[in-house]
Amino acid sequence: MPQIAGTYVTEWNDGTARRLADAVVVEAPLEVRVNGTPVVVTMRTPGHDEELAAGWLFTEGFIRDRRALAGIAAAPDAADDVVEVTLHESVAFDPETRVRRVIATSGCGLCGVVERGAVRVPGLTRVTSQLPLDPNVLCGLPAVLRHAQTVFARTGGLHAAALFQADGALLVIREDVGRHNAVDKAVGWALVEGRVPLATSVLLVSGRGGYEIIQKACAAGVPIIAAVSAPSSLAVALARELDVTLVGFLRDRRFLVYAGSQRLGLGTSGA
Repeated sequence: MPQIAGTYVTEWNDGTARRLADAVVVEAPLEVRVNGTPVVVTMRTPGHDEELAAGWLFTEGFIRDRRALAGIAAAPDAADDVVEVTLHESVAFDPETRVRRVIATSGCGLCGVVERGAVRVPGLTRVTSQLPLDPNVLCGLPAVLRHAQTVFARTGGLHAAALFQADGALLVIREDVGRHNAVDKAVGWALVEGRVPLATSVLLVSGRGGYEIIQKACAAGVPIIAAVSAPSSLAVALARELDVTLVGFLRDRRFLVYAGSQRLGLGTSGA
């Protein structure tokens, strides 16, 4: 299934209207089944669907590591919109636990959770990695991210999540109409590649640093999370609780540190 669709638009520019060809990002539902049972339907941009399913199951606490996955592939009875995950027999799986009973829209990372206590993923622990990061390297990451956003460059309609090494080398970038999906795809890639926990990696997201983004990154053991926009109050509180470095407003050569400033060599006072 393509990631980009063609359409026609009418452009109005300073009093002049004209008809133009345009490109829009594709948004379509994906159903994830575990051992034959549907567990979630999420609105996503097609591509890397198996990584999305693996990352979602991991960051939501359904599986602990890649050894839980006996198989993951597009369902043979569906047309590009169902991923079937098979877990090893030794893995306990209760389909009623935290199953999303409504569609998770592209803008919602926690849709379908029906109890307040279920918002937090079970088993989250403090991130122990004290990975150091040079602020000058950090400032260079957004430019790398923008250059690698090929679908965004054509449509202007996607979020991105990228994993970097501490020297600034790009490990992976994933784009999606949903910012939480982009993170799940990146984490899913790392999970399948055997790189989790991501103790030596930096996560950069192209939008804001919401609670669900921080929670997913912490589940994967990421010690440093940066966003080009603002975090939320819950995101800041979670980052401080789990000892994660949280950076916001990372633009040009300026950023704000909300938690974990010691990893950037900036001391421990305040954030």
